[in-house]
Amino acid sequence: MLHQDLAPLDARPLDSGVRWFVPGLVAAAAASGAILFYVIGEPLLSGLFFSGLIIMLVAAFIIDRRSVRVPLVEARAVPDYSLLGASLDISIDPAAITDSEGKLLVVNHAYRERFEGLPTPLDLSSDPESRDSLVEARLAAWRDGASCAARIAGPSGALAVEIERVGAHGEQLLWRFPSGDEPDAIVVAARRIAGATGERLASAGVLAALVDDDGLLLAANKPFADRALTGAQRQDGPVRFADIVDIHEDETVQLRADKEGVPLRAVHVPLDPNREGGAGTLLMFETRDGPSLANSANVQVLLEMLPIGLALVDRDGRFLTMNKAFRTAAGLPAGSMPSYPGDLVAKEDKAAVADAVRRNARGPAMAGDLAVRLNHQPGEPVALTVAGLRGLGDAAVLLLLKDNSEEAKLKRQVAQATKMQAVGQLAGGVAHDFNNILTAIIGHCDLMLMRHTPGDSDYDDIQQIKSNSNRAAGLTRQLLAFSRQQTLRPQVLQLPDVVSEVSHLLKRLLGETVQLVVKHGRDIGPVRADPGQLEQVIVNLAVNARDAMASKGGGTLTIQTYAVRADQVADLGSDILPVADYSTLSISDTGTGIPAAVLGKVFEPFFTTKEVGKGTGLGLSTVYGIVKQSGGFIFADSKVGAGTQFTIYLPVHRVEEGAAVPAKPVSKAGDEELWGTGTVLLVEDEPMVRTVAERALTRHGYRVLTATNGEEALEQLDGGHAIDLLVSDVVMPLMDGPTMVREARKTHPELPILFMSGYAEEQLRKSIDIANVAFLPKPFSVQELAEAVRKALAQKADAN
Repeated sequence: MLHQDLAPLDARPLDSGVRWFVPGLVAAAAASGAILFYVIGEPLLSGLFFSGLIIMLVAAFIIDRRSVRVPLVEARAVPDYSLLGASLDISIDPAAITDSEGKLLVVNHAYRERFEGLPTPLDLSSDPESRDSLVEARLAAWRDGASCAARIAGPSGALAVEIERVGAHGEQLLWRFPSGDEPDAIVVAARRIAGATGERLASAGVLAALVDDDGLLLAANKPFADRALTGAQRQDGPVRFADIVDIHEDETVQLRADKEGVPLRAVHVPLDPNREGGAGTLLMFETRDGPSLANSANVQVLLEMLPIGLALVDRDGRFLTMNKAFRTAAGLPAGSMPSYPGDLVAKEDKAAVADAVRRNARGPAMAGDLAVRLNHQPGEPVALTVAGLRGLGDAAVLLLLKDNSEEAKLKRQVAQATKMQAVGQLAGGVAHDFNNILTAIIGHCDLMLMRHTPGDSDYDDIQQIKSNSNRAAGLTRQLLAFSRQQTLRPQVLQLPDVVSEVSHLLKRLLGETVQLVVKHGRDIGPVRADPGQLEQVIVNLAVNARDAMASKGGGTLTIQTYAVRADQVADLGSDILPVADYSTLSISDTGTGIPAAVLGKVFEPFFTTKEVGKGTGLGLSTVYGIVKQSGGFIFADSKVGAGTQFTIYLPVHRVEEGAAVPAKPVSKAGDEELWGTGTVLLVEDEPMVRTVAERALTRHGYRVLTATNGEEALEQLDGGHAIDLLVSDVVMPLMDGPTMVREARKTHPELPILFMSGYAEEQLRKSIDIANVAFLPKPFSVQELAEAVRKALAQKADAN
């Protein structure tokens, strides 16, 4: 903007030609005078003019040399908050910009309208827990750049907030309050009373009015407004409910504007069932001699319209009526109604329910929640609200029961996902540490085998140790697969091709009693996965299916591949499976099936239903890890006696146009030769792994320098040694491998790097982000280490 350039323009020094312009004019005038007086014969005056010319020129030159140049002051852009406010007004949702501590700088019109008094975003919370959530969200946004918080208790209901760090220097926070926030309960109730719900109540002869905590009338249906409010009261705004009704001794209500009308029986339904009184809906019925009001058609119509489960109980603890939602939540068939509330719950909870109903029916009107277990689902506790009623005839107790089956299902899914994540982290950590031990064992076995030949007394024992170590390495690979830290070599492939490759092996594994049926669909998109690991998935599921069908004397194993489009995924309505195109692999059997109580645990490591000694419990956990690490999803569906089906969804891989296809490496002569020369810097914090690697590389002709951490390695690099290759562990104390490599590349940009780690290569490459590095997974043998070192040095030679 122009005003930002004013200060630099004012502070900019004049050009040298402009500075000498005026002195030049004066000097020219003096010279002209000196010449003129000399011509007319006045040498004295001519000499005076000439001397003044010389003095003025010398003075101007000295002043110019000593003049101080005003430095150019760079103006820093100041935010135009009026322009920011106008920009924020484009949003219909409340928005504000604050500093890092939450102090308001600018807000939009929606923010002013919704939050009176312009409180800061941190002051919008109405309880300490909500304020703590806002503070944590602010700190997370300042640290990570963005954050959010939901279900914040605000001045007008629940809020959701999105926070983003903004500004040219990231010095401000942008707070947005989306309109998708959970609406205020009293606002929703007002819309219902004044809308379709109020009309339904009016058709049933029910007068309805909504009052707030202060007793002000907020909304009413048409019959109540016509009978209770005058024209002036409708125009004057909210009126107090107590000013338009008279309450009689028998607790009936008389509308003052309807003096000829009969008294009304009023029932107060609070918005908060756990709070006595306060804001709520007043339902008024005409009271005349007749049957109990609780059994009237009006009350039943009202109960059936409400979305929550409600039931009325008399003073003797017997059911009077209940709505459809209550029957659904309680697991009752249509039209049935037990005698007592205790008949709905498990035996252990009957006494507590009966006692709560008795106290609320005969004592003061109160409300409270009970955690009970219903007969139709005794394993899942539910909340039963018991509230006392007065002035509703025979009805003395109101029961509220919510159908929380979906909520309980979501809770179980979250708990299962959290448990699987925790177990995966534990398994990955154990496998990583165990890989270091196995690296040392396998390496020492290889070194001893170099000194022994077949036929020696110790040769067979060393081979047995190495064989057992390789089996243990396979176990760690399964644990890493479950924790999604296994090293994969993904390729773009077709599922039918993978199934065809493994079908010949499956026929031998399944035996003659199991019939293998393979079906392929059309238009199956390519997927990106490790073909070897994908074959292991199919083999593991097929072997489990064979064992499940063994007790039935055999059966049929069906493997299907087919495409699932995004619109079909959307029709499934799954909360887990994102909407996208998938290539699907289905493996089903006709075995004994899996009980529902066990089905949720089949993917957990070391969980098996087989007999002791016939299974490790890692087959399905390995399948789960490989599928998840490949970006896919796996679901199990089973019915006892009918069989089990596992369905794997792998996302379709989209190849960008013009993308280069990686060429297969061409083997060169002499690749089998593992001997080499050069200096290798080995960085490893585990002494046993460092010792094995040092001895192995030394035996293959390399000069080896060792370091226990990143700092020592940098000192070795700066010590004047000519290092040909840097071999380093990834995770080390003090300075880890990637940090050390970044520092080393500053002084040795062409230094080849070989990383050793027990973690997944693709996971490390995403987190390390360093170019031109090789990777060697643990555990490795002496030969694999020598091959990796020689390959890394060969790539350096080819680059040169």
